[in-house]
Amino acid sequence: MSRLHSENHLVSRIGWLRAAVLGANDGIVSTASLIAGVATASAASSEILVAGVAGLVAGAMSMAAGEYVSVSSQADTEKADLDRERKELATQPEAEREELAQIYVKRGVDVILARQVADQMMARDALAAHAQDELGISEITTARPIQAALTSAATFAVGAAMPLAMVMVSPASMLVATVSVASLAFLALLGAIGAKAGGANVVWATLRVTFWGAFAMALTAGIGAVVGKAI
Repeated sequence: MSRLHSENHLVSRIGWLRAAVLGANDGIVSTASLIAGVATASAASSEILVAGVAGLVAGAMSMAAGEYVSVSSQADTEKADLDRERKELATQPEAEREELAQIYVKRGVDVILARQVADQMMARDALAAHAQDELGISEITTARPIQAALTSAATFAVGAAMPLAMVMVSPASMLVATVSVASLAFLALLGAIGAKAGGANVVWATLRVTFWGAFAMALTAGIGAVVGKAI
């Protein structure tokens, strides 16, 4: 007989992993694109560095605020649904029990057994049972605004610091090329790490992240060159 064993499912990482990959990717792409755009407009190295640092700070704060607001909206929606479910359980317990049973029936459980399961689940924790099986809200997927905000801000800053470091070590004549190549390498690494952490296909994730990063940087550099010549 095989022993029971605990499993660590990758979906448990979805909350912080999404915010981390988004933050780091945005940090690399936006800062590298900003540097490339400013550099192709014939700015001095000191001006490029100042612009990059300003982009890092502003971007990290923007990511934190954006993640907090958006994930808080999700949390508010979840709370509103749970409040409504709590009221329905208090005023219509039989209807809610049947509703839960029918959810199990649709999943293939016999009607009599489904009602027995619903009775047992509601006797243990009625709200938790309805939250998970009716609303799709669980401990793993529930919204965590502060976690998302801090993770995004931190990873954005780390990602943005990478192309900034290239500005300090690269000669002015090769700055755009150095930052672009290095940033693409950082994006490829990020794609591989994110895919590995999330259990996805490493090659596909790496190519996807690198392609869109290259597209964004090329577009920004082109706009910078046009604006620089016009001015």
